Amino acid sequence: MALFDMPIAELRTYRAALPAPADFDEFWAKSLAETREHDLGARFEPVDTGLSGVEVFDVTFAGFGGHSVKGWLVLPAGAREPLPAVVEYIGYGGGRGLPHMHLLWASAGFAHFVMDSRGQGSGGWAEGRTPDPVGSGPAYPGYMTRGIEDPHDYYYRRLMTDAVRAVEAARAHPLVDASRVAVTGVSQGGGLTIAVAGLVPDLVAVAPDVPFLCDYPRAITLTDRMPYREIGGYLQARRADKNDVLRTLSYFDGVHFAARAEAPALFSTALEDQTCPPSTVFGAFNAYAGRDKSIEIYEFNGHEGGGPYQQAVQLKWLPGKLRAGRDE
Repeated sequence: MALFDMPIAELRTYRAALPAPADFDEFWAKSLAETREHDLGARFEPVDTGLSGVEVFDVTFAGFGGHSVKGWLVLPAGAREPLPAVVEYIGYGGGRGLPHMHLLWASAGFAHFVMDSRGQGSGGWAEGRTPDPVGSGPAYPGYMTRGIEDPHDYYYRRLMTDAVRAVEAARAHPLVDASRVAVTGVSQGGGLTIAVAGLVPDLVAVAPDVPFLCDYPRAITLTDRMPYREIGGYLQARRADKNDVLRTLSYFDGVHFAARAEAPALFSTALEDQTCPPSTVFGAFNAYAGRDKSIEIYEFNGHEGGGPYQQAVQLKWLPGKLRAGRDE
């Protein structure tokens, strides 16, 4: 696929033309407060994985609505003192998978917390173990339109709240240094990373790769790739609902979370990415409030982005942020 979006010079100055809802901050403060009425109840059960270099815990904590959410905590073997931690969110359709899929950050000497994605993990590449007990009205197949009639019922209200609680669960373990936590993820995981950056004020770093869930009005008219196309498919049948749908999505747009985030940030985008078009990523990056921010650009790649090359960039950038903490 050749370049299809804006030229790079325009991407660097592009601003998403979508105002945040007037009650955006109130909506999220209330959502998190209601969830925190439930005891976090983080539980860490040791798992025998046969891996000698790491210790693994099967995690359960209370997410949105007090619903049980699963995760993995992977620690370097023999850790005795609290470690900086990386909290990771999974791409669209995937779950937490198996522990041996998550060895990078523990190998670098950090605690690594991997959140399962409620209702996902049956797509064939990474299994999930967290159900979503909340139903919805009519929806297009997938997750993008579940509960889209009202922001209070929308699927991503639950998943983004879970993502905030995952940081709290990671911090609850005695071998995690609660003052030195970063968040990261690819695609949907990148979108969740940006959301958490806007909702959790004391992170030391955020690293969203080819992030999804950004600049919805542009994304759903620019690309016909899934998952954004789920919204177009929904509106094919519900032609009169466009304004209501866009209103709901405005509460979950990475552009608005980015405008409230200040932790050091390392983004990535790929110029041939039709799944998460580069202008939508730059919409969030350019809105990002933190001054310490950079973006890696992969000119000839699609949604795979930088892949292991981006991980190598993160391995040079993130450890310094984690070790320095918030007082860097």
